[in-house]
Amino acid sequence: MKTIVVYDSQYGNTESIAKSIGSAFDVGIRVVNVGELNPNEMTPTDLLIIGSPTHGGRPTPAIQKLIEGISEQAMKGTYVAAFDTRFSSRMVRIFGYAAERIANNLETKGGKLVSPPEAFFVVGKKGPLKEGEVERAANWGKEISDNLSSKQ
Repeated sequence: MKTIVVYDSQYGNTESIAKSIGSAFDVGIRVVNVGELNPNEMTPTDLLIIGSPTHGGRPTPAIQKLIEGISEQAMKGTYVAAFDTRFSSRMVRIFGYAAERIANNLETKGGKLVSPPEAFFVVGKKGPLKEGEVERAANWGKEISDNLSSKQ
């Protein structure tokens, strides 16, 4: 199974989560920063996981551009999952979060959501990650991997 975890990370927190998620897969996994992704590498892909920090209730512009550039044809038959990094704040809750927007956009393009969007928490705007989040990310990746294994 070819799996790609694409992330954007401003302070390194989302990168840490992406790598932890990737560690849960035995083979066929690539964890790549959106700025280093060659779009030709994305197809065919069995599972596409995209993560971003939440900025103003949205994913970063680079992640938004990536998703906009994915064709419906490329998403056909692809399992998808989304995650974000965020900090708990009343203001942030008002605007929403990146993971839900990423998941909705991927589903709109025809991706099959394999897990509800997931949030990983940072202590402040720049982090660090809250204690236990890296381990929780690995467990989430394992759940996704196990879920897909049962579908094949």
